[in-house]
Amino acid sequence: MSTNKQKLTRIGVFYDGNYFLHVSNYYAYHHERRSRVSIAGLHEFVRQHIADEEDKDFALCQIVDAHYFRGRLSAQEASNEGNRLYYDRLFDDILMMEGVTTHYLPVRTVQGYRQERGIDVWMALEAFELALHKQFDVVVLIASDSDFVPLVRKLHTLGVRVMVLTWDYEFYDEEGRRRSTVTSQYLLDEATYPLAMHAIIDRAEEIEDAFPISRLFVERKRNYTTGDPVVPTETVVLEEDGEVRNSTIFSLKDGYGFISFPQTNNLFFHFSFLLDTDFNDLREGDAVEFTLGKNERGEPVAKNVRLIR
Repeated sequence: MSTNKQKLTRIGVFYDGNYFLHVSNYYAYHHERRSRVSIAGLHEFVRQHIADEEDKDFALCQIVDAHYFRGRLSAQEASNEGNRLYYDRLFDDILMMEGVTTHYLPVRTVQGYRQERGIDVWMALEAFELALHKQFDVVVLIASDSDFVPLVRKLHTLGVRVMVLTWDYEFYDEEGRRRSTVTSQYLLDEATYPLAMHAIIDRAEEIEDAFPISRLFVERKRNYTTGDPVVPTETVVLEEDGEVRNSTIFSLKDGYGFISFPQTNNLFFHFSFLLDTDFNDLREGDAVEFTLGKNERGEPVAKNVRLIR
């Protein structure tokens, strides 16, 4: 066996947290898999793919450092958004268990819009500095922005190979508008190992022998048992905005749905409007409670939607 094959391949993983969150939401609420991306599964996939690419033993391809970067709401702002604080802490626990170091900067509100400022720069600086001092053999970027092209080029000057994991997808946002995410081709062209993960996942049957794609996703089950059906309140008054109402789910789509509500010919809601409820726990006909809100066009929507268990 050659010396190179016996040498440990040191891998550093760096997450653009906001990008990864949207990817995970897409697979949880919009894709047919209906499950979040697993951090542990993703790390196993990375190790396996590098082992295959470099003809190394899987055990000799080790993730020695992993970092997650994201903008973060203040405690006060998060506490005003249902269970946001709880879910943020829950994901922190998952990252901690998988040995991922978290890095947060405060989200700034500019002209009414929340913006992340400085996260990409911080991530690039940390990745380069750690690659320099910890002598990574491979740096893995979970990112899609061309802003990371200079980082990739700098890593190449250190002799570091770069793997980029990207996803291209389309979805509907909370206002019912169709959105799409497309990876920068400049970033893909610079990477040593560019991986279009959406294509790999959708071709799962073709490559199942190489790596079980199911491991990339969190196994989940509906986490409660249903009892007798709850009879919803039939009378709703559109003008009483803010009052808690009861009705049933009329239909469910990819990450959004409609609640039976005669005054508006059914009421739109987005998965981000849910409280104490996972979108994938919902079924057509389920009883829910909600409050009336409006989207940016002034149209009525259901907010604070909660499953009546």
